[in-house]
Amino acid sequence: MSFRTIPSTAALCLLGLTAACSNGTTDPDTTATPTAQGPASRTAYPLTIDNCGHPITFEEPPSRVLLLNGTSVAEVESFIALGLEDRILANSQSYGVSDDPEMVERIAALPTGGLSLNENFEVPREQVLALEPDLVISTWAGGFDAATGSATRDQLDAAGINSLVTPVNCAYGDPAARPEDQQRYDAQSVESSFELLYALAEIFDVPDRAAAHVERTRAELADIAEAVEGVEPVSVLVVYPGMAMMNNNGLPAVFAGGLFDDIVERAGGVNVFAGRTGPELADINVEALATADVDVLVIGLFEEDEDGERYARDLFERFPSWNASRTGTYTTVSDSFYLGPLNALAVARIADAAHDLP
Repeated sequence: MSFRTIPSTAALCLLGLTAACSNGTTDPDTTATPTAQGPASRTAYPLTIDNCGHPITFEEPPSRVLLLNGTSVAEVESFIALGLEDRILANSQSYGVSDDPEMVERIAALPTGGLSLNENFEVPREQVLALEPDLVISTWAGGFDAATGSATRDQLDAAGINSLVTPVNCAYGDPAARPEDQQRYDAQSVESSFELLYALAEIFDVPDRAAAHVERTRAELADIAEAVEGVEPVSVLVVYPGMAMMNNNGLPAVFAGGLFDDIVERAGGVNVFAGRTGPELADINVEALATADVDVLVIGLFEEDEDGERYARDLFERFPSWNASRTGTYTTVSDSFYLGPLNALAVARIADAAHDLP
């Protein structure tokens, strides 16, 4: 799942984000098959991949990439993790805070191409076409919907511009999505973040960079898994108070399902509302929160001026029956809790709060 990068006064849209990737080099007359293992070797061009049933052929690594606003900073952070900043023509993704001390500054340093978002918080088609990118990346299928004022994939094709949807979101915003795309959308995990890195690494022919990042992250996750092995799982509630407008009752936005549940589980916990997504989360009321078994409160931060300690104190006062309220047990996360290269940071923070790791 992930967030929509829009002003905090507007409603935020949470959705699942992952990616598929192709396996190694690709015969120019075939379409690459998604795999969770990443590219096995250097990319052979022309490279043809299947993206949401839409074949894309790259004659060479893209050099003028436009990152649409969409629903995440997963893409821009993955570009940074892979050292591909110089390929970005214009970036419209941003986030107010980060669990990586350098990430906000590094994103702010990227070119924006003078982009401005329309009333649907999308980059208008006229601006996209005027920039003449060689690749446009959207975090969801709806990012190429003419109804939102966006350029469609057909329009981009006609202009000689490749387009890519973050593969896990092929089913989001597309009522005619293929069953396999819907299945990928529903089955999100930390592995999805690795798949996104591998997918980009193949397109840009940097397999070693993706492999190195994934290897480091897997080692960090393995250390945490060893530390929490055999411990009694604790109940973890994850809320983003700054996104309260998402909840139908004005309560803090509750995060659960898919990737979120996986992060909590890897930290030695169980998400209080595990398995719930979309409307089910938006309908959580005061009674459901008050009677929830909460050992650890995780506060998600969205804006720079948000105070995690104050948020936690206010919730502890409002819900004194929580075990976390009695013990004062909480931690904070921000972008590491979403699809992207920083998931190990979220796992580590939650594990430390839940089990007081050394």
